[in-house]
Amino acid sequence: MAAPVQRDQELELSIESLAFGGNGVARLDGFVVFVRRGLPGDTVKARVTKVQRRHAEAVATEIVTPGPVRVEAPCAHYPECGGCRFQDLAYDAQVTTKHQWVADSLQRIAGLTDAPLEEIVPAASQFHYRNKMEYSFTQLEDGPTLGLHKAGRWDEVLEIEKCWLTSDVGNAIRNTMRAWAREEKLTAYDQETHEGYLRHLMIREGRNTGQALVQLVTNRGERFDRERLIEVLTAIPEVKSIHWSINEGVSETTELPTELIWGEDAIEEEIGGLRFRVRPNAFLQTNTEMAEKLYAIAREFAGLTGKETVYDLYCGIGTIGLSMAKDAMTVWGIEISEESVACAIENQELNAIGNTAFFAGNVGEVLADLRTRAGDPDVVVVDPPRAGLAGKALKRLGEIAAPRIVYVSCNPTTLAGDLKRLSDDYGYRLVRARPVDMFPHTPHVECVALLER
Repeated sequence: MAAPVQRDQELELSIESLAFGGNGVARLDGFVVFVRRGLPGDTVKARVTKVQRRHAEAVATEIVTPGPVRVEAPCAHYPECGGCRFQDLAYDAQVTTKHQWVADSLQRIAGLTDAPLEEIVPAASQFHYRNKMEYSFTQLEDGPTLGLHKAGRWDEVLEIEKCWLTSDVGNAIRNTMRAWAREEKLTAYDQETHEGYLRHLMIREGRNTGQALVQLVTNRGERFDRERLIEVLTAIPEVKSIHWSINEGVSETTELPTELIWGEDAIEEEIGGLRFRVRPNAFLQTNTEMAEKLYAIAREFAGLTGKETVYDLYCGIGTIGLSMAKDAMTVWGIEISEESVACAIENQELNAIGNTAFFAGNVGEVLADLRTRAGDPDVVVVDPPRAGLAGKALKRLGEIAAPRIVYVSCNPTTLAGDLKRLSDDYGYRLVRARPVDMFPHTPHVECVALLER
């Protein structure tokens, strides 16, 4: 049967709910239309952008009648900027929606009709919570500028005056770098022609220590005056570390080898009474305030008594493992990024923790070696990337048969898929799960799950 809509058709639709990822859900005689920028309760005019057999996609062009959860977005760049999806959705509705997404994933994918899902933990701060921002340079007629990608566009950058997700310090660094780029008469890199020089600016902050790290990414060659760059940036007292990277490739990335231009090679952050050294490429949760709550939940779920051997898989710079060390006998961490492992080892020394060890390696490949060295674990903590546990890692984890697994997830769909496999193939059951909102105004939601055999 043909779809009842055509591409570019204008429709008037009533939005019922929000689908996972943030699009509004509307129905035309049972046919589902996913509407970008439609919120529950809205009546919108929408233009169809894509038609498939079972559903269509559209974008709201006009809000005919706003729904009860629609609010005014405070940011002048919203909704053009792709950094936030939900500034116009009341925060309590965001939290309710994210809780529902986790519940739906557990039911639909893991087959858990009455999952032991606890109330979501809302964010402590709705704005200015990020400790890391990556900006792109783009060329305007009057010179280079800095901003974020436009919503839905990889090839267009929107100039940003004030971002509501970063701090005053973060905003000041970005605007200072824009003024510097113009003063130096440098040009921004063009993604289509591959001409131009300035590519990215990455800013990391120790929110509890008041320290900032700046990484400039350029095309090849040193076309700027180092002394002037240092002078400009160090006028901001929080800047403690300035790095420079060259990206000669076409891919948009800031994960590159860096040269230290000035200051310390790392900054420090403080979470839960521990200090952590953070280098440009090291992984750290981007919401410091909520990372402390997330780690506290992971510790609570682990239920440590001081006698346990703990494996910390995908350990990053050691944050979760080191926060558990005081309650465990030993903690063994594995992480594929050598830079992160170097940070984890430094962090262990920085905090004078003697019962932890960290190794670089692919979790699926080195888990058997770790077991030979460390013995069987009592608790395994996993904090995998968005794609979840890779096939080999999940199989090895299942075979180790630890009594308890604490799974820290940033994607409810892959969490649910991994839970199903661990349940069906290795005899685990979900004992409790608690979602955490780390990222207000975005479709992302974290969740901590406890599995027992």
